[in-house]
Parts: sequence; C-alpha cells; structure tokens
Amino acid sequence: MPARPELIRPADAATEAAMERSLEALAAVFQAVGPGQHTLSIAVQRTDGAQLSHTADLSLATSPLRMAVLDAEDYCTLAMLLVFALEGSTIESAVLIATTAAEPLPRACGWTVRGGWLHPMDTADVRAAVTPCPGSLTVDRAVRPAPVLVRESKAQEDGRV
Repeated sequence: MPARPELIRPADAATEAAMERSLEALAAVFQAVGPGQHTLSIAVQRTDGAQLSHTADLSLATSPLRMAVLDAEDYCTLAMLLVFALEGSTIESAVLIATTAAEPLPRACGWTVRGGWLHPMDTADVRAAVTPCPGSLTVDRAVRPAPVLVRESKAQEDGRV
C-alpha cells in the first residue's frame, strides 16, 4: 500500500477549462497589481498531502504594453500549479501571493483558490503568509487588500458584458 493516496489524473476537458481560467486569472492579477516589478508565489497542498510552492519574478509595463519574466521555466511552473489548483481535483488548497517592489517596503496581497477561481484573502491571512520567520533574511512586506478579480468569461456567460 502506498504511503500517500494516488492522485487521479483529471479529465482532459477539465484541465483545458482550468488552463483557460488560469490564463484569465493571471491576466486579471497582472491588471490588479499594475506596472512594476513583481514576484508571484503559489503554494498548494495536493490531495495526497504533498505541499508544493513556486515563485516567478516578472515586470509589467503599460507604455508600451509588455510583460517580461525573469525565468520562463519558473513562470511556466507557477502557471501549471495554478492550472491544477483551479481544476481542483488533485489540489486541496492553494494561495497566490503577489509582491510588488516598492519603497520603503514591498507590498503584498493574495488570493486563495475556491470554486475554480481566485478570491481575495483576508489581509490578516496574507500578513501571516508573508511575515518572515525570526532570524530569516526575508524582507518584511506591507500587506494590502487584494482586489476582487473579475472573471470576464463568467461575466460574458451571465450576460453582464
């Protein structure tokens, strides 16, 4: 008997739908955080108890409109974890934290995955997630409320667009 329950592969259609939602969610996150230097961090707990996390650094600008990632593999890994989190059958819980480089402290906000979409986290939960452990070299961050991310495809389905 395996030490952990085996993960069941999600159906292709469910994964494809989650991939579309993840692209839409990331676009909404980019719009919410705005131009600047950002770090996105995702932490997930799989249904088999394994905990995974990944971070990607990126830069957003509006004139001209562009996104640059520091490491494409890091970004792809983060996006893949988000796809499986939004699909939901193999992920028990997931959070996405966006940290924006700012003076005097970087600013952070976060979302949790529920019902196949990203929902703003309570600022106390974000603060707990980003507070450095005593003695660590991690930079402290100012926490701000995360905006509600509009799901354009859902708004179109509901006739609101």
